[in-house]
Amino acid sequence: MSKLYPDAASALEGVLENDMLIAAGGFGLCGIPERLLDAIRDSGVTGLTFASNNAGIDNEGIGKLLRTRQVRKMISSYVGENKEFERQFLSGELEVEFCPQGTLAERMRAGGAGIPGFYTKTGVGTQVAEGKEHKEFPDPDGVMSTYILERGIFADLSIVKAWKADETGNLVFRKTARNFNQPAATCGRVCVAEVEEIVPAGALDPDQIHLPGVFVNRLVLGAPYDKKIEFRTVRERETA
Repeated sequence: MSKLYPDAASALEGVLENDMLIAAGGFGLCGIPERLLDAIRDSGVTGLTFASNNAGIDNEGIGKLLRTRQVRKMISSYVGENKEFERQFLSGELEVEFCPQGTLAERMRAGGAGIPGFYTKTGVGTQVAEGKEHKEFPDPDGVMSTYILERGIFADLSIVKAWKADETGNLVFRKTARNFNQPAATCGRVCVAEVEEIVPAGALDPDQIHLPGVFVNRLVLGAPYDKKIEFRTVRERETA
């Protein structure tokens, strides 16, 4: 069965519904599945929960879905650079679950591995630990320390962006764009990937594949892309 779809809307057909949990790859504007996010916005689904490192910036990335009030909750580690996010959070329109960055990545990885929970020292003694199970474990040096229980993320849908894919769904991420895409891809019941280039099966060096195609259900070619930059800071050119 072919995994290739002609566009993002068709790749998401029959998958989207209101009130679902979506794991999204990307870091800021780097490696975000922007074609799929646009298609989700255009579909009109609402009440969405996103597990993502952040919500992009105003009107870019998940920020587009914040503008249209389609996001009910964010599970994120960083929420700066987005004024609409800030406004909705402070006004009580948006629910936010803050999660340390490494913990969020591990929660996605754990969900992809079928692990329902794990203990970590990160967040102990902070608001992150409130309401979570605490347990004592010996450190490598034998000293007992407190750990908190974090739950694996099992998403209804994963959306990711890769640099290259072959026709069977094997993915290669490019540099920083690897970020959260790899763990996010594994933790969804259905994974849809958009890529910059699709090559024939067997064209990719097996040692260079970052995510095996077994994790990818649907694939769409998203190119060409306009490489966006969150903030551009330049100095004035000196006169000769």
